[in-house]
Amino acid sequence: MTRTTPPRPLDITELFPALREHAATATRLHPRPGTPTTADSSVGGPLLWPADEAWPVCTDGDAHYIFRLQTPSTVRRSREIYAAAQARADAAGTRYDLTDEERAQVPDLDFSEPHSLVNQPIPLVAVAQLYRRDVPDFAGPDGTDLLQVLWCPLDHPEEGYNPRVRLYWRRSADVSRPVVAAGEPPVVNDSYLPTPCVVYPEQIREYQYGGLLPEELDAQITAWEEESEGECDDEDGVNYQFDLSLAPGWKVGGFANWSLTDPHPVDCPECGTAMTLLFTADSSEWHGSGGSWRPLEEPAQAPSNPTDVCIGRGYALYIFRCPVSFDHPPATAMQ
Repeated sequence: MTRTTPPRPLDITELFPALREHAATATRLHPRPGTPTTADSSVGGPLLWPADEAWPVCTDGDAHYIFRLQTPSTVRRSREIYAAAQARADAAGTRYDLTDEERAQVPDLDFSEPHSLVNQPIPLVAVAQLYRRDVPDFAGPDGTDLLQVLWCPLDHPEEGYNPRVRLYWRRSADVSRPVVAAGEPPVVNDSYLPTPCVVYPEQIREYQYGGLLPEELDAQITAWEEESEGECDDEDGVNYQFDLSLAPGWKVGGFANWSLTDPHPVDCPECGTAMTLLFTADSSEWHGSGGSWRPLEEPAQAPSNPTDVCIGRGYALYIFRCPVSFDHPPATAMQ
């Protein structure tokens, strides 16, 4: 099944033609739980990884910020239990609840595996694998057709209390002997373990975050929003930032939404060049029960967070690349 973003409530460039100079394409990935293979683009799926290349690990030990640790198997089992309970409630039209047997299998809210378990190499977690053939906004070194995104599944204070990201570009034809099974971390922050998802890429057009537009254009859009709000109920109002310019959800390319902190420079730690948004991992595919970005094909009961990834208190993690060299390390910002 494809996923289709509903048409925007209006064409904002008809009102503000100058916005066409501040547009870019983005590819919404629309990840949904499934069973992707190494031959597929995916979120949280298996990677086409060379058997003779060591799986990357994090060795930061107790430098991680540690709150609540769980084993990956515990996280997956808990998700299965919660999903089964929700399906039961939906089918019967009853209140969501766990059975006594299910409740006994789910760890208490204050449970944590021993913190000392982080004092060993922590294998990174597969976040996304993207083939050039599937993603119109794919960006990578010449000759490569595969981008792999991994992160450490624990909080790093120096990364803004987010997972630390690593990027790998490959030529898939060069991987003649793929690894059979990737290393698995002994413990994780459950918010950073993606549920395996197939993807349904869809290219859309986005417009720059308001605070980064030319000052006069931004002021004109703000005045139009204020005038529009005065002419209709709040629930019927159209917002540039949330309805017309920036799509939520997992995506490649496009623009970052700086609503949390306001814009700040993201410069390459290697050479100081202003970086380009490469990839977004988001806590939600749409905002609210009736968000305007909810795909047309989406079932009414579908959850807005199919990947089970949560960044901060429900934000997005923007991953930037250096336009000078793909070998330079990525940078991240939580918004």
